[in-house]
Amino acid sequence: MSILNTLSLTSYGPVIPVIVIQRLEDAVPLAQALVAGGVRVLEVTLRTACALQAMEAIARAVPEAIVGAGTLRTVEDVRAARNAGCQFGVSPGFTAEIAAACIEQGLPLLPGVSTASEVMQANAAGYSFLKLFPAVAVGGIHLLKALSGPFPDVAFCPTGGITLETAPQFLSLPNVKVCGGSWLTPQDAVDAGDWDRITRLAAEAAAIRR
Repeated sequence: MSILNTLSLTSYGPVIPVIVIQRLEDAVPLAQALVAGGVRVLEVTLRTACALQAMEAIARAVPEAIVGAGTLRTVEDVRAARNAGCQFGVSPGFTAEIAAACIEQGLPLLPGVSTASEVMQANAAGYSFLKLFPAVAVGGIHLLKALSGPFPDVAFCPTGGITLETAPQFLSLPNVKVCGGSWLTPQDAVDAGDWDRITRLAAEAAAIRR
C-alpha cells in the first residue's frame, strides 16, 4: 500500500466499518465477527481509553483483518497507531503535520475533507483518495456530484450519517469507491455479545453492489 494512497483498501469491499470499542474484551470477537461476514478493513476510532489496546489486540489475534486507526488528530496519535500495529490511518480533517507524520511512520493515510478548499489542500499534498466527513451533514450525494466536476481525478470515501439503505446511492457515484459506516457495529449488539448479528450486518454490507 502506498504511503500517500489508500485506494487499495477499496478492493476488499464496499464498506469500511467505523468502530468505537468501549470494552477491550469486545475487540477480538467483534473483529472476528466482521471478518466472518466478509468485512476485512476495520477502522477503529481513537475515541475511547482502550482504543489503542483494542487495535493491538485485533492486529495480533485476527490476522485476516486490515486494521486502521480512525480519528487521528495529532502527531502522537499517528505514532501510537503505528506502534499498535495499524496498517492505515484515517483523520477527520487534513493537516500538513498529520500527513508528514504518516509519511515518517510509513502509515498510509485517508485524510478527511469537507470543502473544495480542503480537497485542493489534500490533493496538492499528493492525496487523491479522500474521506468526505461528515458526509451527510455537509451535503452528501449533492456535494459529491458537485465535486466531481472540478476534481475528476479525486475519489472519496464518504463517512458520517450513511446507512445500509443509503449506502448504495453513494456507491453508485463514479467518484465514490467505498463508504464508511457505523451501522455494522450497533452498540446494543456489541454490549450483548451478539456476534452473530454483527456477522449478518457485515455480510449485508459486503453484498452491497457498487
